[in-house]
Amino acid sequence: MESAAPADEFIPAGLASLGIDVDETDLAVIAAVHRFFWPAIVGLLALDTSEVEPERCSDLSKAPQ
Repeated sequence: MESAAPADEFIPAGLASLGIDVDETDLAVIAAVHRFFWPAIVGLLALDTSEVEPERCSDLSKAPQ
């Protein structure tokens, strides 16, 4: 039995749980976007920020200090 990629199972199941009906074209577009963004997301999740001191009283309308 061949195992499907996790996204191939997760995406349709997630959409169905929200009551969103999609066809094969919708799933193809969502899968393409997932393949495009997922490597960068994994990289951000793996980023070690333990050495970075959090900015106090940050103002998100301005650049970091």
